[in-house]
Amino acid sequence: MNRLTQALQARRNQGLYRSRRVVSTPQQAELVVDGKRVIAFCSNDYLGLASHPEVVEALRQGAEKYGVGSGAAHLITGHNRSHHRLEEALAEFTARPRALLFSTGYMANLGVIGALLKTGDRLFEDRLNHASLVDAGQLTRAKMVRYQHRDPQSLELQLARSDGGQALIATDGVFSMDGDLAPLPELVELARKHRAWLMVDDAHGLGVLGPDGGGILSHYGLGVDDVEILMGTLGKGFGTYGAFVAGSEGLIETLIQQARSYIYTTAPPAALAEATLVSLRLARRESWRRERLNSLVERFRHAAGQIGLPLTESATPIQPILAGSARQAVAWSMKLEEQGVLVSAIRPPTVAEGSARLRITFSANHTDTQLERLLDALAKLPQAVA
Repeated sequence: MNRLTQALQARRNQGLYRSRRVVSTPQQAELVVDGKRVIAFCSNDYLGLASHPEVVEALRQGAEKYGVGSGAAHLITGHNRSHHRLEEALAEFTARPRALLFSTGYMANLGVIGALLKTGDRLFEDRLNHASLVDAGQLTRAKMVRYQHRDPQSLELQLARSDGGQALIATDGVFSMDGDLAPLPELVELARKHRAWLMVDDAHGLGVLGPDGGGILSHYGLGVDDVEILMGTLGKGFGTYGAFVAGSEGLIETLIQQARSYIYTTAPPAALAEATLVSLRLARRESWRRERLNSLVERFRHAAGQIGLPLTESATPIQPILAGSARQAVAWSMKLEEQGVLVSAIRPPTVAEGSARLRITFSANHTDTQLERLLDALAKLPQAVA
């Protein structure tokens, strides 16, 4: 145990130690965190639906009707008609034949890659993919190859060098730490050329991008014939919890039969499915939420540029400010919190060494006054101006 203590102290010394915060309010733009009221710019509740009264009421009614626990895995007695209705709604929303619910996006990515690839197959992943995709690749029996971030030429070179078995290209749609988009049209062409499957993790795009909130595929005008495997989460743009995979009849039936992270886990509560059905309707119907997000991002980037903040190229609600060292990112985060603004410091190994950052995220619920508070606090950061 002494060895563990020493390793933990080393993380503290390097500015890499992570601590949990205790939130005592519903998820919204303003929170009480560790007993202190702050404006939060680090949530993934992009559309502001996590505490929406209609979503909360649907959860309450669902619990009254079906109880709290599902009692078993989907393949035993845990698959409620609410789950089934939500899968049908998600399939219709994504314009795909079928959808399958998973407990988390992490489990969905592990399940898909583990079910579809075997020894002798090949998996190609963007270097900045989410940890769940990377971990799935490390656990698979297939050979994993990483290509340069958002670089179709790098991918094509790797595809040309590799042969044998089924090939699967897996990429984030919106990269969670940078907010930039995968070059999907180019990836679609490469997948066709090399007869590879293409999988997109659209955790941060669904509900936010494209007409009707259809996500990155909608943004690019792509369909099921272009991207066979779509993974989406429900705890970000839709404000609830869980994830799903959408695709062909054959894909979904294969996952039901072979995805271990689906087969061997208890189904989510039916009440959550009821809540998500309502949040899905709200996300599609209330386009003002996406319009509000776009307005906040545009205003923030314009003002941040005027005060010289080191932004990355992102037009999404994810707006990183590069700090460089982990210590600098932590110091900036603490300075902001002193001014009543909560922004998380993102450090290695989540991002590469030397690219620690503040990761600002916006919600449709943020007010103009709260945006001004954020900008004022950022302007006061030491060494923040280039």
